[in-house]
Amino acid sequence: MRGHCSGRAFGLLMVIVAATVLLASPVVAEGRSYFVSPDGDDGAAGSESRPWRSPAMACQRIGPGDTLVLLSGEYSLTRFQEDILRPPSGRADAWVTVRGAEGARPELVGGDDLYTAIDVSGARYLLIEGIDIRSDWENAARGGLRDGITGVDRPLSDVILRDLRIHHLDEFGINLQDAYNLRIECCEISYCGFGAIGGPTGVAGGWRQVVISDTVMSYGGHYYRGGDGSDRPYDRPDGVGLEPSDGPLTIVDCRAEHNRGDGLDSKISNTTIDRCVVANNSCDGIKLWAGTSRVLNTLVYGRGDGDDMDTPWAAIVLDSETADQQFELIHVTVHDALGGNYLAYVQYDHPDLATKLVIRNSILCGEGPNCPVFVGDGTDLQVSHTLFYLPQCDDVLQHGGVAYGSGTIASLGNGVIYGDPKFVKSGWGDEGDYALRAHSPAIDRANDAWAPPGDLQGTARCGRADIGAYEWWPMGAPCLILPLIMAS
Repeated sequence: MRGHCSGRAFGLLMVIVAATVLLASPVVAEGRSYFVSPDGDDGAAGSESRPWRSPAMACQRIGPGDTLVLLSGEYSLTRFQEDILRPPSGRADAWVTVRGAEGARPELVGGDDLYTAIDVSGARYLLIEGIDIRSDWENAARGGLRDGITGVDRPLSDVILRDLRIHHLDEFGINLQDAYNLRIECCEISYCGFGAIGGPTGVAGGWRQVVISDTVMSYGGHYYRGGDGSDRPYDRPDGVGLEPSDGPLTIVDCRAEHNRGDGLDSKISNTTIDRCVVANNSCDGIKLWAGTSRVLNTLVYGRGDGDDMDTPWAAIVLDSETADQQFELIHVTVHDALGGNYLAYVQYDHPDLATKLVIRNSILCGEGPNCPVFVGDGTDLQVSHTLFYLPQCDDVLQHGGVAYGSGTIASLGNGVIYGDPKFVKSGWGDEGDYALRAHSPAIDRANDAWAPPGDLQGTARCGRADIGAYEWWPMGAPCLILPLIMAS
């Protein structure tokens, strides 16, 4: 594994892939390796001792099975035709690889309002890894780099984007329209004006068979051409903001933090968010617009990112425009300190539409005033073994014309309880610690039939499982990490 990839995430990813989607893996044929260096010469042989100079030109000279290695240094990109990397497609038995040299972090540094650093439109059987992409600070007055990686002109498939650091861009970190069999893994994407990962509505199927794993998507909208973000071109840049597609989409072992928009916003059907931390985003935490979608072993907190202005945003938003859709929240911990709006709302815009919501083994905690959970009348609500705590609210949950308070919420379902979850430390604008303290009412109160084998951190759920994303262990007890999840 390269860079900051954790074996924990990679091991779990393989389990998910085996169970849900079959993603292609790189196959290396007997191709050649070529090299580029900022000190190279495009008239040279392209060997390690006589490298080329231009990565864009080098991409035109490689083919299926070949590997292009970027040696250490900065590669300046400012010219549309001459500098944008457009890697060729490989074959199923001979992938094309574009990567940074081992132990190096080559940088693609773009300026002059360049469209993108790497264009993967139409690419197939392509691996890109171990590269940094950012704007050119010295040329920021003329405009930085717009997108890090773009694929919007033609559909792409069988592409892996791994161990990339993409930051301080005017628009998207990764901007794709139609992508099939795509993996984005072990990346850090931050300070992008339009958000970390997104793209326009698909015209050839959208996003299908996609896994985003072990990736940080943060500070969307906090940077725009060197400013403080107050003049940002897009009002609500998200960590992930994806348009309608059939999916499936899996987001696993990721963090979405401090974005001026939403944390994770997916209109893709069959979206699974697993073992993620969605923290301190200015607007909604998790927003799912299409059914057969689920959130499990995930922590959501810090709506407002420390700003106490009243807003219409919520920690969890589930709202489908299509009837007979299902959403699930399993072993989810939700905390909101701000109040003044719903902690979570389900089918608020389409309250009479028939949907189904299943909540199991979760914690829903809102410590601000007037922040009940709203569920539309047409939703079949099934709640069990879930802890609610809204100390400044008369209504804890509203559904079907019925308002449940702290004294009646237990009637909502088997194992439903009310009480202070006793988090180690709540967070709002800063990092929180949502592990459970001793004597939390959530300890040993989950239904084991719904419990994944490990919690958000990979700690084994042994004995009677705990409610929420974290499993509590008494002082001195071993902190077991599941071998299956840790395997790489």
